[in-house]
Amino acid sequence: MPNNEDLKEVAKLFFKLGSIAFGGPAAHIAMMEDEVVKKRKWITPQHFLDLVGATNLIPGPNSTEMTMHCGHEKAGWKGLIVAGFCFVFPAVTITMLFAWLYQQYGQLPKVDPFIYGIKPAVIAIILGAVYRLGKKALKNVQLGILGAYTLIACLFGANEIVALFACGFLGLLLYFFENNKNNLNSFTPLVVLQLSVTPSTLKILWTFLKVGALLYGSGYVLFGFLDAELVSTGLLSRQELIDAVAVGQFTPGPVLSTATFIGWQLGGFWGAIAATVGIFLPSFVFVAILNPFVPKMRKSKVVSAFLDAVNIAAVAVIIAVCVAMGQDTLTDWRTIVIAMVSILCVFIFKKVNSAFIVIGGALLGFVLTLF
Repeated sequence: MPNNEDLKEVAKLFFKLGSIAFGGPAAHIAMMEDEVVKKRKWITPQHFLDLVGATNLIPGPNSTEMTMHCGHEKAGWKGLIVAGFCFVFPAVTITMLFAWLYQQYGQLPKVDPFIYGIKPAVIAIILGAVYRLGKKALKNVQLGILGAYTLIACLFGANEIVALFACGFLGLLLYFFENNKNNLNSFTPLVVLQLSVTPSTLKILWTFLKVGALLYGSGYVLFGFLDAELVSTGLLSRQELIDAVAVGQFTPGPVLSTATFIGWQLGGFWGAIAATVGIFLPSFVFVAILNPFVPKMRKSKVVSAFLDAVNIAAVAVIIAVCVAMGQDTLTDWRTIVIAMVSILCVFIFKKVNSAFIVIGGALLGFVLTLF
């Protein structure tokens, strides 16, 4: 049974991560791996990798769902709820503040000098996690080949989810080819979730609940959904959506806190609450259902073969994200210097906390922009 100290430790860790986790899902997972596997040893590297792979196969924001898995491993179902809530809370609170300022003044504050150095530092953190996760995922030559094909496919624009599933099924085919067995165990947890609220917030809640229950891949896919659901129907202007995207980029934590900003524009404070609950609630349900199955999946040789292939594919997807971030971020000598210094810190000073890497990158970026 989890005790209050365990819950406090979960709350403190994921509140901290939610406050400093810039850079998107790949960066968030890298920071979690550093804190939960490397430093605190709540989870073995293999189990963490299995959770990453399994989380990629269900709808919802991957990094937020990973916080819930990690919380569950430390403190049971209460830990699941506490970890998810504490990770989301800082981003939602900051986003609400920006949403109120935007509604009052019609524009966003200038924050570029303060985040200039964060992304190069985050790239270093991701590379550190890729190295550690990749060593665990790369179990044989066949998996290495599958991972290489997945990386190439993603770099050439293949859908991440399609690539993950394709790699998983190729892993299954290799297993059957080598073992000539046919005893696949499967599970398909399906959840249909409906909530009723007052008419003033029902449409907002239902819109974001649908997105939260159907959204696959990174949170950036969200914007396509919202363009169809809100902009094309005239409920939101495209400029408001673009500004919402910007808020998601420069606030820490999950990019889906964008929903909070949009909810505020549509319905004030309670609209923001409805949108936030709608976008994140399905993830709590999906993770609660999925978590007990992951160890059972690992015990089945057939499902284990699928999961091994998905794991190496997940590492390949993270590398592809890192490459894309590098192309967008490393555009001048300043960002290259920040990235190199951060990489040295990650690989040489291995005990340095990822939070200090992020803070150091931000400070170095701010100083270099003065020159």
